[in-house]
Amino acid sequence: MATIGRLICVILIFCACMIVPSMAGSQFMSGSPELSAYIAGTNEFSPGDDVSLPVVIENTGLNEFVYSQPGIINRNDLPNTAKFLTVTLLPGGAPIIVKSDSQMLGDLDGGSTANAVFTIKIAPGASGGTYLVPVILNYTYLYTSNQYGVDLVTNQYKTVHVTLTIPIRIKSVVSIDVLSAVPENLNVGNEGYIDMQIRNTGSENGTKSIVKILQSGTSPILPTDSSVYIGDFPAGSTATCRYRVFVLGDAQPQTYPVDVVVIYQNGEGDFVSSRTDTVGIPVGGKIDFAIVSPPAVMNPGTTRVITVAYKNTGNNTAYSAHATITPEDPFITTNNDDTAYIGDLPPGGSRTVSYTMSVDPGATLKEYGLNTQIRYKDGLENAYTSDTIQIRIDVKEPAGINAIITNPLYLVIVIAAIAGIIYMIIQRRKKNT
Repeated sequence: MATIGRLICVILIFCACMIVPSMAGSQFMSGSPELSAYIAGTNEFSPGDDVSLPVVIENTGLNEFVYSQPGIINRNDLPNTAKFLTVTLLPGGAPIIVKSDSQMLGDLDGGSTANAVFTIKIAPGASGGTYLVPVILNYTYLYTSNQYGVDLVTNQYKTVHVTLTIPIRIKSVVSIDVLSAVPENLNVGNEGYIDMQIRNTGSENGTKSIVKILQSGTSPILPTDSSVYIGDFPAGSTATCRYRVFVLGDAQPQTYPVDVVVIYQNGEGDFVSSRTDTVGIPVGGKIDFAIVSPPAVMNPGTTRVITVAYKNTGNNTAYSAHATITPEDPFITTNNDDTAYIGDLPPGGSRTVSYTMSVDPGATLKEYGLNTQIRYKDGLENAYTSDTIQIRIDVKEPAGINAIITNPLYLVIVIAAIAGIIYMIIQRRKKNT
């Protein structure tokens, strides 16, 4: 009886399944992705800008016709889905550099958007205008789907390569290029000039323009006169400017940077600044001096004229130079003879001057160093004082006739001998008469 009951239940369940219809499936008769691209945010940039460009890809594709009936197997993919979507940005004819590779965005459903961010560089000398930049899209989608029987479906996919464009607007600006920067009398610790030639390589015609030079970071070149008014600065034109600058005294003789910028009125009437251009300026060494004469020799208790040869070891002429000496014990100068006129001393030139010095009779026999400095002017009439250098004076015992003259004992003996000789001559003459 139990077996008969189970059999009846199985038959009833089978009948129920035959009576209830199976669930209906859907088959899409048409549809495909419809992709477009645009930039999120501003699309206006300036020459020289580094830009993170957000490109939005939008899929507006629709599945318009759907066939639904029992026995149809639902598809996993929809025809309007862009699968394995890859986005590539190319410069085309635009003056940009694309630094990013292609972007993989995956599957993009109909009615959805996806973002691809590209790093680009606007060329510094780019001309103003609107440029169309190519966007390459690669994807596949469900093209057709066929069902065989109640359990077999075959899908056919199509690969699509499509090129879209997005507009990028580049502003018209004044862009500068320093063609030359020539220093004049520019040395460490001195003032000098810089002569510059500057070209407008941009596409904007600047008006009421001012060319300024600025200290670049910690550069030791400091502008004294930093602005030159040039007025109209048309695209492609060249301006000549002259600036007065100062070089700090702790700098080294080498090339240092200077920043250059133009402030101008653009076509909209606004005053704006160009991008900064940096140029290297060679700086010469400071004007230095050396003593090239041998040490002077003096004896204790004497007064004599010593000669000193000064040489300009710098790179520029020292004008109206005067040398001063600072006497110290046991030396003194006679008649305040502590200053000597050198005059104009060119690089590598030397000049010999003299001082009248006295040495104390009790001076220790050794070599002494007396401080000396040179006061001079540069080519711009600025006055400077050199570093201290030393004049070497060697104090020695007198030799030869000097030893006799300067030694009192020897001098008495000599005088006595001379007196004796004179006495003998006088006596001999008396005898002869």
